[in-house]
Amino acid sequence: MDPLTFRRATTDDVSALLVLVTSAYRGDASRQGWTCEADLIDGQRLDADVLRGDLSRADSLVLLGERWGDLVGCAHIAKDVGDTAYFGMFAVRPTGQSQGDGKRILAEAERLAVSEWDSTVMTMTVIDVRDSLIAFYERRGYRRTGVQKPFDFDTRFGIPRRDDLRLEVLEKVLQHG
Repeated sequence: MDPLTFRRATTDDVSALLVLVTSAYRGDASRQGWTCEADLIDGQRLDADVLRGDLSRADSLVLLGERWGDLVGCAHIAKDVGDTAYFGMFAVRPTGQSQGDGKRILAEAERLAVSEWDSTVMTMTVIDVRDSLIAFYERRGYRRTGVQKPFDFDTRFGIPRRDDLRLEVLEKVLQHG
């Protein structure tokens, strides 16, 4: 496999990130991959203003995975309470899913959380009916905490097709050294 390189996103990357994240989860393009949410939620998955805020906030970064200069995936990580980091906005181009890029981006995000903020735990939220996605994270050492949060029905992040969606908190103890 060709090498995957990493860099931090800048505001110049906002347009490309909007396309990538939406294509990985929503609409017909997302059906080419396995992370599709098109049957659960319509519309955009990411708001440009929220993304710009994540890029400019202290203790927050958007990690890009690129191959030969082409964007193949991304993730947002941010320092959370205490020694915890939060992981989100994880996306891999639908035609490139199931090739190991997502695993490598996740591992790099975990490494950065440790090196940047000395984090010992990474948390995330996943729509609770996304069994295959939760299983993906469990295979990478995340565990279900049993904590559920209401789904944010803010239309800046899509329009739910059902009203029973909830978010489940997953967490992983991070390895140091």
